[in-house]
Amino acid sequence: MLVPVDCNSCYASCEQIFRPDLHGRPVVMLSNNDGFVVARSKEAKLLGIGDLEPFFKIEQLLRAHQVAIFSSNYPLYGDISYRVMTALREFGPNVEVYSIDEMFMDLHGLQEERLDYGRKIRSTLWRDIRMSVGVGIAPRKTLAKLANGAAKKIPKCDGGCALDTPEKWQWMQRRTAVNDVWGMGRRLSKCLGDFGIQTAYDLAQANPKILRRHINVNIERTIEELNGVPCLGLEEEPPAKKQIYCTRSFGEKLTDLQLILRAATLYASRAAEKLRAQKSLVKSLHVFLHASPHEPNYHSRSTVVQTPYPTDDTRVIVRLVRKAIAGLYRSGCRFMRAEVGLVEIIPCALGQGDLFTPGQSARAGETMQAMD
Repeated sequence: MLVPVDCNSCYASCEQIFRPDLHGRPVVMLSNNDGFVVARSKEAKLLGIGDLEPFFKIEQLLRAHQVAIFSSNYPLYGDISYRVMTALREFGPNVEVYSIDEMFMDLHGLQEERLDYGRKIRSTLWRDIRMSVGVGIAPRKTLAKLANGAAKKIPKCDGGCALDTPEKWQWMQRRTAVNDVWGMGRRLSKCLGDFGIQTAYDLAQANPKILRRHINVNIERTIEELNGVPCLGLEEEPPAKKQIYCTRSFGEKLTDLQLILRAATLYASRAAEKLRAQKSLVKSLHVFLHASPHEPNYHSRSTVVQTPYPTDDTRVIVRLVRKAIAGLYRSGCRFMRAEVGLVEIIPCALGQGDLFTPGQSARAGETMQAMD
């Protein structure tokens, strides 16, 4: 059995961990430059606050309902996510981190009653971390996501739902719109509507080979999974990324080169950490610097920088990024955003150096390991 554990309103819940007075109160999280809403608590959603709403349009509504407003704090959210993942490994060794607020567990061979075990997971995460989660249980990934959605939306489920027999998952499929099936976006759902498919059950009963010819192979896999046929396995070690980007808007528009360099240093350092985490090296960097397009002296440039050798050394990457940013900078412009991309990535095992250029030293690797 597979169990997706999904943090409820993750970003808002992370803030509420340190502010218990916010429980039951509407909370919204804003983007880095406080431009728009990126996350909302359940109470904020009930006020009609939509996702990605521009802050200036709804500021009066938020103030009138005494909504707690926070700027995004991604290091905090990442730390809480790591704590949740660590706690889940106590319930099963096989854990796939699907996103910052969602993990899959494999409970193959579990002897306990499944729903009771799911409730035990929920109560433990609340007791130890104060994180509220929804727990779904089903034999396949797509069905497990269906169960997780039911756990969060149906009050009688009380945060836990098991779809462990065909009768149970077909009952749920008949009551689930096709656009609520995992992986079915708005455009794909509209396309399926042309075939008369409105619910998850309609999709499960469709001919997978015909839809594959008209759409793609992923729709065939989804149909098979909805019928209990395994197509998507647990990815305990996600595939290494071919590119890593760290891009943020500044909290305010900046004209001071030193402040911009400080932000770019942080972005480059985070990208390098992710690079080492997947045991890779980088050979070239893509660096952007953007002013606001609404400024009279709009300025936006980018450049590609080659590293002297394949590296994962933060010091080398930061030095190259700072030099690139200094070259892209224009005095008098009000810059709002910088981006650092690691674009030519290879596995550490394939890090072949140049015959005439010394490569990264073993001591540099040890230094980075100690820093991490």
